[in-house]
Amino acid sequence: MLKPHYPITTDRLLLRPFTPDDLDAVHAYESRPDVARYLYWEPRDRDTTGTFLDKKITRTAILEEGDAIDLAVTLRHTGRLIGQSLLIWTSKQHRQGEIGYVLHPDHHGHGYAPEAAREMLRLGFDSLGLHRITGRLDARNTASARVLEKLHMRREATLIDNEFVKGEWTSETIYAILHTEWTP
Repeated sequence: MLKPHYPITTDRLLLRPFTPDDLDAVHAYESRPDVARYLYWEPRDRDTTGTFLDKKITRTAILEEGDAIDLAVTLRHTGRLIGQSLLIWTSKQHRQGEIGYVLHPDHHGHGYAPEAAREMLRLGFDSLGLHRITGRLDARNTASARVLEKLHMRREATLIDNEFVKGEWTSETIYAILHTEWTP
Protein backbone atom coordinates (compact mmCIF):
# COMPACT_ATOMS: atom_id res chain seq x y z
CA MET A 1 0.00 0.00 0.00
CA LEU A 2 1.27 3.46 -0.90
CA LYS A 3 -0.25 6.74 0.25
CA PRO A 4 2.46 9.38 -0.28
CA HIS A 5 2.55 12.69 1.55
CA TYR A 6 2.07 15.47 -1.01
CA PRO A 7 3.62 17.43 -2.48
CA ILE A 8 6.72 15.38 -3.25
CA THR A 9 9.63 17.77 -3.57
CA THR A 10 12.74 17.37 -5.72
CA ASP A 11 15.48 19.88 -6.40
CA ARG A 12 13.45 21.67 -9.09
CA LEU A 13 10.00 20.08 -9.05
CA LEU A 14 6.90 19.53 -6.96
CA LEU A 15 4.87 16.40 -7.71
CA ARG A 16 1.31 16.73 -6.50
CA PRO A 17 -2.18 15.34 -7.14
CA PHE A 18 -4.06 16.83 -10.07
CA THR A 19 -6.97 19.23 -9.43
CA PRO A 20 -9.82 20.45 -11.65
CA ASP A 21 -7.93 23.75 -12.01
CA ASP A 22 -5.25 21.91 -14.02
CA LEU A 23 -7.46 21.48 -17.09
CA ASP A 24 -5.91 24.26 -19.20
CA ALA A 25 -2.33 23.19 -18.44
CA VAL A 26 -3.03 19.50 -19.12
CA HIS A 27 -4.92 20.29 -22.31
CA ALA A 28 -1.98 22.44 -23.46
CA TYR A 29 0.13 19.29 -23.88
CA GLU A 30 -2.48 16.55 -24.38
CA SER A 31 -3.91 18.40 -27.41
CA ARG A 32 -0.56 18.40 -29.24
CA PRO A 33 0.12 15.91 -32.06
CA ASP A 34 3.83 15.81 -31.15
CA VAL A 35 2.95 14.70 -27.61
CA ALA A 36 0.42 12.05 -28.68
CA ARG A 37 2.60 10.74 -31.51
CA TYR A 38 4.04 7.74 -29.61
CA LEU A 39 1.19 7.28 -27.14
CA TYR A 40 -1.96 5.15 -27.43
CA TRP A 41 -4.25 8.14 -27.85
CA GLU A 42 -4.73 10.83 -30.45
CA PRO A 43 -4.45 14.53 -29.55
CA ARG A 44 -7.30 15.23 -27.14
CA ASP A 45 -9.98 17.87 -27.38
CA ARG A 46 -10.81 19.83 -24.23
CA ASP A 47 -13.73 17.59 -23.22
CA THR A 48 -11.65 14.42 -23.56
CA THR A 49 -8.81 16.01 -21.61
CA GLY A 50 -11.36 16.85 -18.89
CA THR A 51 -12.61 13.27 -18.77
CA PHE A 52 -9.09 11.91 -18.36
CA LEU A 53 -8.20 14.64 -15.86
CA ASP A 54 -11.12 13.47 -13.70
CA LYS A 55 -9.49 10.02 -13.62
CA LYS A 56 -6.03 11.45 -12.83
CA ILE A 57 -7.49 13.40 -9.90
CA THR A 58 -8.51 10.12 -8.23
CA ARG A 59 -5.14 8.39 -8.71
CA THR A 60 -3.30 9.48 -5.57
CA ALA A 61 -2.73 6.19 -3.72
CA ILE A 62 -1.89 2.60 -4.52
CA LEU A 63 -3.98 0.22 -2.44
CA GLU A 64 -4.02 -2.92 -4.58
CA GLU A 65 -2.56 -4.46 -7.72
CA GLY A 66 -3.53 -2.48 -10.81
CA ASP A 67 -3.74 0.86 -8.96
CA ALA A 68 -1.62 3.84 -9.99
CA ILE A 69 -0.55 7.24 -8.79
CA ASP A 70 -0.67 9.88 -11.50
CA LEU A 71 0.89 13.14 -10.41
CA ALA A 72 1.12 16.64 -11.81
CA VAL A 73 4.74 17.66 -12.42
CA THR A 74 5.13 21.33 -11.53
CA LEU A 75 8.09 23.68 -11.44
CA ARG A 76 9.04 24.25 -7.83
CA HIS A 77 9.87 27.96 -8.18
CA THR A 78 6.71 28.94 -10.13
CA GLY A 79 4.15 26.19 -9.52
CA ARG A 80 3.60 25.92 -13.29
CA LEU A 81 2.30 22.50 -14.37
CA ILE A 82 4.58 21.05 -17.08
CA GLY A 83 3.49 17.41 -17.28
CA GLN A 84 2.70 14.24 -15.39
CA SER A 85 4.47 11.26 -13.86
CA LEU A 86 2.99 7.85 -13.19
CA LEU A 87 3.63 4.71 -11.12
CA ILE A 88 1.48 1.60 -11.65
CA TRP A 89 1.53 -1.50 -9.41
CA THR A 90 1.42 -4.18 -12.11
CA SER A 91 1.93 -7.34 -10.01
CA LYS A 92 1.58 -7.99 -6.30
CA GLN A 93 2.86 -11.57 -6.56
CA HIS A 94 5.96 -10.60 -8.51
CA ARG A 95 6.38 -7.21 -6.81
CA GLN A 96 6.50 -5.33 -10.10
CA GLY A 97 5.53 -1.90 -11.28
CA GLU A 98 5.78 0.42 -14.24
CA ILE A 99 6.63 4.10 -14.56
CA GLY A 100 5.57 6.64 -17.15
CA TYR A 101 5.77 10.37 -17.83
CA VAL A 102 4.55 12.99 -20.26
CA LEU A 103 5.92 16.54 -20.41
CA HIS A 104 4.94 19.57 -22.43
CA PRO A 105 7.54 19.87 -25.24
CA ASP A 106 8.47 23.38 -24.06
CA HIS A 107 10.08 21.65 -21.07
CA HIS A 108 11.95 18.86 -22.86
CA GLY A 109 15.71 18.77 -22.62
CA HIS A 110 16.01 20.20 -19.10
CA GLY A 111 16.20 16.92 -17.18
CA TYR A 112 12.70 17.28 -15.70
CA ALA A 113 11.44 13.89 -16.96
CA PRO A 114 14.24 11.88 -15.30
CA GLU A 115 13.92 13.99 -12.15
CA ALA A 116 10.20 13.21 -11.86
CA ALA A 117 10.57 9.56 -12.92
CA ARG A 118 13.33 9.05 -10.34
CA GLU A 119 10.77 9.91 -7.67
CA MET A 120 8.41 7.27 -9.11
CA LEU A 121 11.23 4.72 -8.82
CA ARG A 122 11.89 5.80 -5.25
CA LEU A 123 8.22 5.44 -4.33
CA GLY A 124 8.02 2.06 -6.02
CA PHE A 125 11.12 0.62 -4.44
CA ASP A 126 11.32 2.31 -1.04
CA SER A 127 7.64 2.81 -0.20
CA LEU A 128 5.81 0.06 -2.10
CA GLY A 129 8.56 -2.56 -1.78
CA LEU A 130 8.73 -3.43 -5.45
CA HIS A 131 11.41 -5.78 -6.76
CA ARG A 132 11.33 -4.65 -10.40
CA ILE A 133 10.06 -1.60 -12.28
CA THR A 134 9.68 -1.31 -16.04
CA GLY A 135 9.24 1.46 -18.55
CA ARG A 136 7.54 0.62 -21.86
CA LEU A 137 7.63 2.82 -24.94
CA ASP A 138 7.12 2.94 -28.66
CA ALA A 139 10.48 1.82 -30.06
CA ARG A 140 10.66 4.98 -32.22
CA ASN A 141 10.55 7.23 -29.14
CA THR A 142 14.29 7.72 -28.72
CA ALA A 143 13.86 10.73 -26.41
CA SER A 144 11.89 8.65 -23.91
CA ALA A 145 14.47 5.87 -24.18
CA ARG A 146 17.17 8.38 -23.19
CA VAL A 147 15.16 9.31 -20.08
CA LEU A 148 15.06 5.67 -18.97
CA GLU A 149 18.76 5.24 -19.72
CA LYS A 150 19.54 8.29 -17.55
CA LEU A 151 17.78 6.42 -14.74
CA HIS A 152 20.16 3.48 -15.35
CA MET A 153 17.33 1.30 -16.54
CA ARG A 154 18.36 -1.59 -18.75
CA ARG A 155 16.98 -2.09 -22.24
CA GLU A 156 15.68 -5.64 -22.07
CA ALA A 157 13.65 -6.21 -25.21
CA THR A 158 12.19 -4.79 -28.34
CA LEU A 159 8.98 -6.53 -29.33
CA ILE A 160 8.71 -6.18 -33.10
CA ASP A 161 5.28 -5.19 -34.48
CA ASN A 162 3.60 -6.39 -31.28
CA GLU A 163 0.78 -3.83 -31.19
CA PHE A 164 -1.56 -2.32 -33.76
CA VAL A 165 -1.80 1.33 -32.74
CA LYS A 166 -3.41 4.18 -34.67
CA GLY A 167 -3.74 2.11 -37.82
CA GLU A 168 -0.20 0.71 -37.94
CA TRP A 169 1.92 -2.03 -36.44
CA THR A 170 4.31 -0.63 -33.86
CA SER A 171 7.22 -2.09 -31.96
CA GLU A 172 7.59 -1.72 -28.21
CA THR A 173 10.83 -1.38 -26.26
CA ILE A 174 10.94 -2.45 -22.62
CA TYR A 175 13.37 -1.10 -20.06
CA ALA A 176 13.67 -2.35 -16.47
CA ILE A 177 15.58 -1.94 -13.25
CA LEU A 178 15.71 -4.10 -10.13
CA HIS A 179 15.62 -2.74 -6.61
CA THR A 180 19.14 -4.11 -6.05
CA GLU A 181 20.39 -2.10 -9.06
CA TRP A 182 18.72 1.17 -8.19
CA THR A 183 20.63 4.03 -6.63
CA PRO A 184 18.67 7.18 -5.72
